[in-house]
Order: sequence, then C-alpha cells, then structure tokens
Amino acid sequence: MRAAAEARHHAVAPYSRFKVGAALLTQAGEIFSGANVESASYGLTCCAERVALFRALTSGQRRFVALAVAARLSGGPMPCGACRQLLAEYAPNAAVWVADSRALRTVREFSVRELLPAAFVEIPKYSD
Repeated sequence: MRAAAEARHHAVAPYSRFKVGAALLTQAGEIFSGANVESASYGLTCCAERVALFRALTSGQRRFVALAVAARLSGGPMPCGACRQLLAEYAPNAAVWVADSRALRTVREFSVRELLPAAFVEIPKYSD
C-alpha cells in the first residue's frame, strides 16, 4: 500500500485532480508501480492500475500476487471495468487491495473474481 501511495505523487491529473497510485507485487517479490495519466481526449486516459500492469508485463513478469491501489477517497478507489478486465486476463489470482491514501492501514481486499465474475478471458468457439 505504501508503494501505491508513493506512486500517486507521480500522477498526471490536470483535469480531474484525482491522483491514483497503484503497485503490483510479483511472485518474485518485485513491485511495479504506476499512476494515472489523463488526456484532454478522455478515452486516452490511462488508470494507475493499467500503468503498473503494463510496466510489469513489458518487463517480462507474468506471475502476480497482489495489486494495491491508493487515492484520497474514503474507502479507497475501486478499479474501473477496463482495469478489472485486464486483471482477469493477466493477474487472475492476485489479491486487490484498496485504501484511502490518508489511511493506508485500513485496507479492503478483493479477489479479481469478486470484482469481475464471469470475466471474458477466452474467445468462445462458435459453430456454424
């Protein structure tokens, strides 16, 4: 949680001013952090969770234990649908921890399956 809270200081959020940090823990004990980056073209904005995940994946990591997400929000920030989908694909067994960056000891924990039940993770086979 501490790494996620530190990462939020690097957020680029000129529009919302809502700074989010994330930290992804690998099975090997390595931590990959990320922060949200906003764009005037809102669809180009990238969440902290995805930045951390993409950093880890492009560094060759594939086994993840947990993802911590922190922001100044009572109860902590929840991952959006796009982040949940990518977690279901690339970190399905990771625990997801969320906390208010002002109260890092109060952590809520979820499984990826809880956040996205019946995730779309493989291409279904259709018959003609």
